[in-house]
Amino acid sequence: MSNKIKIILIAAIAVSSVACTNIGTDEKESGDYYEKSVTFPQNASLEEKLKLTARLVPDSQQFKWQKLEMTAFIHFSINTFTDMEWGNGDESPELFYPADFDAEQWARIISEAGLKMIVLTCKHHDGFCLWPTRTTNHSVKYSAWRGGKGDVVREVKDACDKYGLKFGIYLSPWDRNASTYGENEAYNNFFRQQLKELLTWYGKIDEVWFDGANGEGPNGKKQVYDWGSYYDLIDTNQPQAVCAIMGEDIRWVGTETGYGRETEWSATALAPGGRKSNRENNERLGLKATGDDLGSRNIIQKADKMFWYPAEVDVSIRPGWFYHSNEDDKVKSLEELVDIYFSSVGRNAVLLLNIPPDTRGLIHENDALRLKELRDYLDSTFEDNIAYRAFTKHRGARKSMDGNYETYMYIDEFPAQIEFSIPFPQECNVFMIQEYIKKGQRIEEFMLEAFINDEWLELGTSTTVGYKKMLRFDKISSDRFRLTINKSRDNAMLNEIGLFLAPPLLPGNE
Repeated sequence: MSNKIKIILIAAIAVSSVACTNIGTDEKESGDYYEKSVTFPQNASLEEKLKLTARLVPDSQQFKWQKLEMTAFIHFSINTFTDMEWGNGDESPELFYPADFDAEQWARIISEAGLKMIVLTCKHHDGFCLWPTRTTNHSVKYSAWRGGKGDVVREVKDACDKYGLKFGIYLSPWDRNASTYGENEAYNNFFRQQLKELLTWYGKIDEVWFDGANGEGPNGKKQVYDWGSYYDLIDTNQPQAVCAIMGEDIRWVGTETGYGRETEWSATALAPGGRKSNRENNERLGLKATGDDLGSRNIIQKADKMFWYPAEVDVSIRPGWFYHSNEDDKVKSLEELVDIYFSSVGRNAVLLLNIPPDTRGLIHENDALRLKELRDYLDSTFEDNIAYRAFTKHRGARKSMDGNYETYMYIDEFPAQIEFSIPFPQECNVFMIQEYIKKGQRIEEFMLEAFINDEWLELGTSTTVGYKKMLRFDKISSDRFRLTINKSRDNAMLNEIGLFLAPPLLPGNE
């Protein structure tokens, strides 16, 4: 760092102690916070409900999960060899033969791409199991691969451990092979046994992923899933794991496009999981995961209870979820993946990017290349936070420009304006803002401006922030910026602000 920059930063810290009526360093709140859910008192007013909702926070597992930001989905099964998306359940296990299977190749590529976890489809709707389960003959144990002694789940878990990745399991409740499917308790026992094997054979599991598919089994019947008993198994055997989609920790964003909502509340009235009481709550409020509004003031007014239920955005790097050779030239472009990143991670969600291995048992070269391009692009974009060189007269604002998640600027009057300057004009086209979600999600509306040609120019506006919100705008050059928090449900805590220059790849970044 040059001496000039050092002097400016020292001066900035000194100037930051100037008093300001509505922005400070000291936390002034008192009272309780509510992990995962909060129930409103009977006849509570909207303002009372908003205050309670502002105190709704994630538990430690949800918070750790949110910080992952990007994770990998791996769809790999018998479907890989039948060229299907949904198997029928009557496929011969002998079809499963990934001759060059290399789980370490998967983990290395995924780790180098900056993704933090692999969620593996241990069993999809066809019922074929990637581990030597004791519950069925429809598994790798009855294939010729590894002489019938192979275990995809074991090899992937070991590879994740080697490369420092977290590991999650996808287990489809719908099973088109199981003869007991649709016989309710008999199948629930069968499914619980499969789930318990996965939860107890492989060490630490970080995420359990249930989808809600519920079609017919081989006997033409549909099953009534005993969700509560599934959750109990997870709580007993892997209490540190988050349970996603039909689970009670992480919700589906509502599409498989890779795009989250512009207004994405982690504090929602959508009740999580599959328990009957929660389904009834959602029906009463007319809420679905696909809905546009899950946490507005209008929704809160009607709700009796709110939940910390953050969004996961799932999308495949190819058109299909499983590998198909005719899609080798249809891997999403770098432009598409970057847009998805800003529309998922940049909209208060975690991105779950599907990367389907091919029939060799390897991640295809085209997918690997695109992942490397994405990592290089993001590294180039975020390697230099211009805001770290900023100085401001607002007391405590430096705490949101220090790269430390645990420090934050405290705001208790709105609208609040935070003006900051950098030593000389610099180009930028990306703005990032984070709330300290350990104390809730509160901001409802904000705006960013830059001082250009002797006037303030609006660069962008948005609504919710949450863990992270990013705005993109046409490239500008300025040395003065102004952030305005127009509306918040309670005192706001900003723990990070960033200004960056993304390479000229996307429309508007030229």
